[in-house]
This record gives sequence, structure tokens and C-alpha cells, in this order.
Amino acid sequence: MKYLVLIPDGMADEKHELLGGMTPMQAAKKPMMDALSKTARVGTVSNVPEGMVPESDTANMAILSFDPKIYSKGRSPLEAVSMGIEMQPDETAYRCNVVTLSEDEDRYEDKIILDHSADEITTEEADKLIKAMQEKFGNEFRHFYTGISYRHCLIRKNGNDRYPFMRPHDILGKRIGEYLPSPENGGEEFYTLMKESYDLLNHHPVNEARRARGLKPANSVWFWSPGKKPQLPNFREKWGLNAAVISAVDLIKGIGLCAGMRSIDVEGATGNVHTNYTGKANAAIDAFRDGCDYVYVHVEGPDECGHRAEAENKVRAIELIDQKILKPVFEYLVSTGEDFRIMILPDHPTPIRARTHTIDPVPFMIYDSKKQSNGTDTFTEESAAEKKDYIPHGYTLMELLVKP
Repeated sequence: MKYLVLIPDGMADEKHELLGGMTPMQAAKKPMMDALSKTARVGTVSNVPEGMVPESDTANMAILSFDPKIYSKGRSPLEAVSMGIEMQPDETAYRCNVVTLSEDEDRYEDKIILDHSADEITTEEADKLIKAMQEKFGNEFRHFYTGISYRHCLIRKNGNDRYPFMRPHDILGKRIGEYLPSPENGGEEFYTLMKESYDLLNHHPVNEARRARGLKPANSVWFWSPGKKPQLPNFREKWGLNAAVISAVDLIKGIGLCAGMRSIDVEGATGNVHTNYTGKANAAIDAFRDGCDYVYVHVEGPDECGHRAEAENKVRAIELIDQKILKPVFEYLVSTGEDFRIMILPDHPTPIRARTHTIDPVPFMIYDSKKQSNGTDTFTEESAAEKKDYIPHGYTLMELLVKP
């Protein structure tokens, strides 16, 4: 038996006037998902436990069968693992976004956060900015590491892994003053670094070149999601499956690596709508050919479009996932003559209206090549909810997939 798990990150949404009163899932032409849903088990699931922040680390851990309430230690340490950083027990990892702040205000606190991704800055450009941060602010206790695009990492010895940072994608368009780390409750170091990063980065040659091309500058860093070195059970030992993860995002790669899974890189995979869909499909097919029983394909595009309030791009991302990833991998699995199952679901919703994640249940489907279920004509939030098949804990989905 082979298992494909396809995660269109943040795909679930709300009905939107820009889409004629439909959700992106309803508006998208996705013939493969809709065809599979007709004979699949379809329902809804809560991947993020009540009381926890609806982030991709908790949600994807749950889908991979790890209870977030037990294993979630913050997303940054998982990203650090993917980046090859060997964390020590006395070290804390922090996500270090490069963001775009408004420039007209004199006081740093009065600036507006315009973009949590700085126009999805390239890794090559961001690397120069992170190296500038390391040169000016790095020391024996503090080290900055380049990740992918706008997502980077700070490792701090004896750092506070409980500080309640604000997530930058939650405050888009807002004045940053009330959301900055507070010098009064242990955030003084991070407040100072963020404020001084603006002075360092705003007129850096990378950003001047971006302005000249009509792009937003990455003129400040923003810290969030601290955590200590993570520990996850071994996925193969738990399920008896040779597993691989395919993603452009360090967080997802890190979860897979911590669980002993093989992480497969795809050239041209970007973490946004303009990614190498065909490359991800080919990587999944090659993984099955190389002996993998379970392949976890994560696609970030719908989530980024939700954060950026790009309704048409979110629809397009779903359509490309359907046609360029799901269709060829499904056809390959059929061609082998071996039994297989496919599970498709977003990890969490990323509504265009909210421009951030929500904790609402998401639609899921489990397709079995040898067993037909009474599914739905289309795979959407509404049709899945109408099935009244609600799974309260996402970490139990693997049991349904592997032992239905």
C-alpha cells in the first residue's frame, strides 16, 4: 500500500465578494480533487487544538500524527533543524522575518507593517541582509542564519523561549508600536535589535536596488515563535512506513527531519504561487519509485496568497496543485497496479479577509483505490461540512488513513 498526503497550505477560506460570493476552493477548477472526492471519505477536521495558536507547525505535526499539545515547541527550532543548525540544550531559536515597514514616520514605533514577506524577497537578496545583521549584531551568544525568502533564524544562548512575540502576518496594515517586544517584560534585547535593524537595512544596497525595480524593501527584522531543540517520535518506528516529505518551507522540512523522514528538495520550489509544481510531482513519483511508502507533499502557495489577500492567485494556486501535482501523481499510482490511498487537506484556513490563519476546522478527503465511499460531488469547505463527519483531533487522521 502506498500513501500520498497532499497539503495545500491554507487552502480553506471564506466566501468572498471578489470571487462572486464563493470560496477559492469553490471557484477553482480542480477536476482531480472533485473526481476523487466522489468516492472518498470526506469530512472536516480540527488540526489545531483549542487554546493553541493556529500555526503551520502545530497543524502539520497533527496531520503527521504528533499531538501538538505534547510535541509543539515552536516553529523556529524545527526550521533550524531543516537549515542544518545543531542546536544545543541552552540555545533558543527565533524566527527572524525580514519585513517591510512604512518609511514616512520618524519614530520606529509609529511605522506601519506593510508586508510580512517584503514582496516575497528572494533568498539571494535576503542572504545579504541577514549577513549584514550577523556582522553588526552577531556575537558569541547570538547568531543569525539565512533561511528561505523572508524566513530566517536567530539562535540565542540562554534565550527566553517563552516570550509572547506578535506574529507579523497578524498585524498587517497596523501601527507596530503596541505589538513590539516590551522592554518592561524581558523583550528589551529584541526591541532594540528590531529598531536598530531598520537603521541598518532601510538603505542597504539590496533595498535600494529593490526600490529601483518597484519592489518593497526588506527594511526591518521581526522576531517571533521562540523554542528549544525539538524532539519527535520516529515516524517509521511508529507506523512502519518508509516516509518522505517534500516542501519548500524549512518548517515542514524540519518536522520531517525531526521525525526521521527523508526531506526532498525541489529546484525552483519557492513557497509561493510561483513554485515548481511539476518538480514536486516528479519528486513524489521518484520517491515512490525509490521505495517510499508514504510521501507528504506540502505546497505553501495558497497560504501566501491568503496572507497577501490575492484572491485570484489563491484560486490559481489550487488549480495548479490539482493539475500539476495531484493528477500526475495519481496517474502514476494507478499505473503501478498497487493499492494506494490519497489524503488531501489544508493544514489550517488562511482567509483572504483576515490575511492570517484561523482555527476553524478544514475539509479533508481520504481516497482509497480499492474501496469506494459515499463522498461529495465537489471538494469544498461547504460540501465537506455537510457530510457531518467531524474529526476533533487532527493527530488521529493517520490512524484513519493507514487503518481505515
